[in-house]
Amino acid sequence: MADWDPAQYERFKAQRSEPFWDLVELIQPRGIDRAADLGCGTGELTAAAAERLGVGEMVGIDSSPNMLESASAVVAPGVSFASGDIATWTSAADLDLVLANASLQWVRDHPGVLARWVAALRPGGQLAVQVPANGDHHSHLASAYVATLEPFVSAFDGDPPADPVTANVLRPEEYSMLLYELGFAEPHVRLQVYPHVMPSSASVVEWTRGTSLIRFFKRLPDELHEPFAEAYRTELLSRIGDHRPYLFAFKRILMWGKL
Repeated sequence: MADWDPAQYERFKAQRSEPFWDLVELIQPRGIDRAADLGCGTGELTAAAAERLGVGEMVGIDSSPNMLESASAVVAPGVSFASGDIATWTSAADLDLVLANASLQWVRDHPGVLARWVAALRPGGQLAVQVPANGDHHSHLASAYVATLEPFVSAFDGDPPADPVTANVLRPEEYSMLLYELGFAEPHVRLQVYPHVMPSSASVVEWTRGTSLIRFFKRLPDELHEPFAEAYRTELLSRIGDHRPYLFAFKRILMWGKL
């Protein structure tokens, strides 16, 4: 079964880290003894955030064996990593910070999941979460369309995988109300557009190969991975044009609250 490819994901490290550091800027850095980074990926940003925020003990949680293998290279005093399912993860009200950058969109039932994450916080604890909100961009719409074509739709048994951003991510105002109901008196929630200048329109294909296309590759036989990627490239460029450079306008929701 296809797994995350750390090298492919890191091809756009600078662009992907920008919203992470914007999220970290929302966190009050004082008194963070214990923290968790849910969906930590390669772990590099986990370790960097722990250092910047002065975290005593930071654990990164991820379900990808490949990502956790990569994260093992950045294990340090006070920074560790473990396999886990962020959809069901919680802790015994003993954390000062729960951080989740570009991971919540992969799981369903955000009200239930966020309630479990908040339950992991002790009084005064902080929650900081960032999710993509670009399900209406052609980078998502084109792949969903290609999945309805042959031979791919037959390989999916007529049921292509849903787009997690479209299916799972709520509106910013819904997150604001939800955080308030979960006990955050003054939740900070904002929609932000990140203008990533890419070398070309086709660069978006390489971006999505490291993220949203993985859900298709997990269900397609290996021999259909490249044909799917090529069909996606053709469909995407027919929609957005072949520009050099290309502005990839990427919407994200950043949210923060303190109990």
